[in-house]
Amino acid sequence: MDKHYELDHLDIKILRYLQVDARMTIKEIASKLNISTTPVFDRMKKMERVGLIKSYVALIDRKMIGKNLIVFIHISIKDHGKDAIDDFVDSIIKFPEVLECHHVSGDSDFLIKLVLEDIEMYNWFILDKLAVIPNVGKVESRFSLSERKMTTEIPISE
Repeated sequence: MDKHYELDHLDIKILRYLQVDARMTIKEIASKLNISTTPVFDRMKKMERVGLIKSYVALIDRKMIGKNLIVFIHISIKDHGKDAIDDFVDSIIKFPEVLECHHVSGDSDFLIKLVLEDIEMYNWFILDKLAVIPNVGKVESRFSLSERKMTTEIPISE
């Protein structure tokens, strides 16, 4: 299980700024917080070192690169042993179309989120990628009709 990291009010404010705009400089954050740059730098480095800040990324508009289809696929596997589960996960996460893979409770074992160009690419993914993974049982797909909210910002309370 992941360790809990104790955040103080400055850590929370720094993280809030970074989640909105990770390109903010240390100087800009320090200015907004009315403190010097050194504590901001030190706190950010510590949060990076312990793994709280995992990475800094650019979020792109998927439609501008032709990725018009979002698909959520519920997958049931046949063998529920640890090795079989690990093998399935190792296989599925290698596909660049897979944005997320969650081991879930309920009627299915996994929920994966794909982003693809269109329904033809979805068909290709199902037949040429997913169908060749051993241990895949039932597959149920749901297509996003419209994206009403998409954020990577995790709420942090004080």
